[in-house]
Amino acid sequence: MTFQPTAKNLVGDQWIPGDGSELQSLCPVDNGVVWSGLEATSAQIDSSFSAARDAFGPWWDLGADARIKICEQYAEHVKQNGDELAHLISRETGKPIWESKTEAAAVAGKIALSIAAFRERRDTRSFELGDLDAVTRFKPYGVCGVLGPFNFPAHLANGHIVPAVIAGNTVVFKPSEQSPAVGEWMIQKWIEAGLPSGVLNLVQGSRDVGVAIVNHPELDGLFFTGSSAGGTAIHKTLAPFPQKILALEMGGNNPLIVHAANDLRAAAYLTILSAYFTAGQRCTCARRLILIDNQESSKFIDVLAEMIGKVEVGFYTDHPEPFMGTVISWEQGRKLLAAQSELIASGGKPIIEMKSQRGCDALVSPGLIDATEIQRNDEELFGPLLNIIRVDDFDEAIAEANDTAYGLSAALLSDDRDCYDHFIHRIRAGIVNWNRQTTGATGRMPFGGCGKSGNNRPSAYYAADYCSWPVASLEATTLELPEKPANGIAF
Repeated sequence: MTFQPTAKNLVGDQWIPGDGSELQSLCPVDNGVVWSGLEATSAQIDSSFSAARDAFGPWWDLGADARIKICEQYAEHVKQNGDELAHLISRETGKPIWESKTEAAAVAGKIALSIAAFRERRDTRSFELGDLDAVTRFKPYGVCGVLGPFNFPAHLANGHIVPAVIAGNTVVFKPSEQSPAVGEWMIQKWIEAGLPSGVLNLVQGSRDVGVAIVNHPELDGLFFTGSSAGGTAIHKTLAPFPQKILALEMGGNNPLIVHAANDLRAAAYLTILSAYFTAGQRCTCARRLILIDNQESSKFIDVLAEMIGKVEVGFYTDHPEPFMGTVISWEQGRKLLAAQSELIASGGKPIIEMKSQRGCDALVSPGLIDATEIQRNDEELFGPLLNIIRVDDFDEAIAEANDTAYGLSAALLSDDRDCYDHFIHRIRAGIVNWNRQTTGATGRMPFGGCGKSGNNRPSAYYAADYCSWPVASLEATTLELPEKPANGIAF
């Protein structure tokens, strides 16, 4: 890896060091320092917004084709340096290299998808209306803030930034404080692609910097990926400002129902992909495994437990590569183990306990707890812990699946088409899969949920929709009086 972070903020075309509190990102494998610097101050955040405001008019006037060309150049820079990005993601988040490479590829691939979405959903369109032209155009909001997450530090932030700049917005971007190096890498590639000064500004920092962005008077829109608590706080802050567009992409207490599945090993495999992908740190990961309490489900649990025992957990430097790497930090690993202990103390029955591995608190193995008999909190435990809930019949399984304030992802593993028809009609979630894992998604579709999982502005292909607003125009090429005036007007 040749990338050397500057540990600075980008304001306009100037890389400047922060002047606030100390900020570090640590590799979760060995707690080695990946990025170290100072947070942006209020004055530096103000300067970033000023730079973005100054750049907005010229960037919008440049035209969509010219903006798209720069985005395509950015995609090429990412493709050419994909291995470097993948290693940086793994170093900063602990993901296996194979998974980080898929994220790097998604960053580059987002450009073509965003261009297609813009052309399909937000390009100018018109039709004749008598002797008039009826034209719908789409205009950018202005200066938008993007607050990125740590779990997909490149891909998910990129999923807001790319459609925003294609539409003509300028951006003030704060990466997660746990992945600042990846954020800086992306900005450097935008600069190499020829992005004009001020279009994309980088401010590094923790929660206080994010709060300053949300509260900034120059903010025209805010795009957020993160926890439901964080998104709810942002929503409350911006409630008095309905003119400011807000797109929230949050988490979920996602259900997976397994019922009438003939191939138990296939069902177990998809359950593992649902619950333990990215060490359980995907917002679409299954948190609740809902089973009808019968002999079939008992057999399934046995098969699942056997297959979980074969899941390779390890460091991104391991060869061969593991399926699961670390969670984001040693602190998060300890929090997950404490949450598991609370579940067991409350009466949960451990089938497989999460355990720290190889002297690293961030490296935790998959956990499986039967939580049927205990009082359960409706919360998102962001890690590789899956709770089993047994119910009496399929209708009760759907009721249990919907018994959450969230509504991001849900899936049914079953060979019974009638069950799926019943499920898809009644389930309350924005991503609903059949015989595929809850984590299965594509950038060519909307990505988002209902309830506490979002504010009904899905991202991925539909991110184009929250990056611009429609303007309806009735237009005539000549100015002339009509042959017959309106009633009550004489000329």
